[in-house]
Order: sequence, then C-alpha cells, then structure tokens
Amino acid sequence: MEFHEKLQTLRTEKNLTQEELAEKLFVSRAAVSKWESGRGYPNIDSLKAIADYFHISLDALIGSEEIVTLAQEDKKAARKQYTTLICGVLDCLTALLFFLPLFGEGDAGQISSVSVFALSGIGTWLKIAFLATLALTVLNGFCTVIISNFNRAQWDRHRVVTGLALTVIGTMLFILTRQPYAGILYLCILVLKGFFVIKNR
Repeated sequence: MEFHEKLQTLRTEKNLTQEELAEKLFVSRAAVSKWESGRGYPNIDSLKAIADYFHISLDALIGSEEIVTLAQEDKKAARKQYTTLICGVLDCLTALLFFLPLFGEGDAGQISSVSVFALSGIGTWLKIAFLATLALTVLNGFCTVIISNFNRAQWDRHRVVTGLALTVIGTMLFILTRQPYAGILYLCILVLKGFFVIKNR
C-alpha cells in the first residue's frame, strides 16, 4: 500500500474529514487532498506530525522507494528556494546604484561619474525611468527575500520571473541611454540570476 492510500485509510479509520486532519497537522486542506490523491508528498516535518498523530512509525507510514522520492523532492524544493533567495539578494544589491557614482554626466566637454540622484544633464522623464527601474528592482528583491521564507513555490516563481524581467529592462534601459557602468552591473546581475535559475531547474 502506497503512502496516499495509507493516509486515506488512517484518516477514515479515525472518522476525520480532510479539513479536520489538516487542522490537526497545521496544514491546509488542499495539502491533505494533494497527499491523498498521490499528487505529492508532505515534507519531512509533516510526515513526522502524521506519524505522531496516528501513533505509527515513519517506516510503517512510508515505503523505502517513497522515502527516496520524498528526499529527491525535498532536495529539489530546497534548491529552488535557495535560487529564489539568491535572486532576491541580487535584486537588493541594485540599491547600490542609488549611491555609487556609476552614472556618466557630461559637463563642458568633460564626463564625470555621479550617483543617480546627482544626474542633471538628462531629461526629467529619463531620470524618473532610472529611479523607477531601480526602486522596483530593489522592492522586488526585498519581497523575494521575505516571500522565500514562506515555502510557496508559485510565489517564488512569480518573484523570480518578475526580477528577471526587471533586470532585463534595467540592462536595456541603461545600455540604450549610454550609461555603461550601470548597464554592466545590471547585466552581471542578469547573468548570475540566469546561471542560478538554469542550474537549479
């Protein structure tokens, strides 16, 4: 008997609904439904909680092949969470562009490096575009770092995709407006993100 069948049997023997079992295990009803339908396995902490609640051993609850599958799924989930966290931290690092003198300013034939706030030789809309791109990227980074602690795969994926899109936009914006240092920094961040996303797929 496989795990999902054992779980369903144990639950029905105690005359519990999926929602009641979910409350006792401190998980959602959707999680219990997913486990019982065989579409996924609980993490190791939830497995221990299930075994404790039904007063059975982990060996009796889950077979050796399923343990291997569970370990692989946990490892894959941990890698994805690690990737999300790294992408979030990289987005947060773009905050350096607010303070470092990485923007070129032409004045009387001489070019000097200034921070984005000190830029004066460009149009107002372009400066707003620079600041908005930087602010959105940093905000996405903070949200990504915070959300990565909640173990929500869909949220993680959304934040990583949003971060990648913002980094592409920032890279193109800074390169097209002839701000090479800012563009190179964004490009380096984009390459690092791409490396981690592809490596941990």
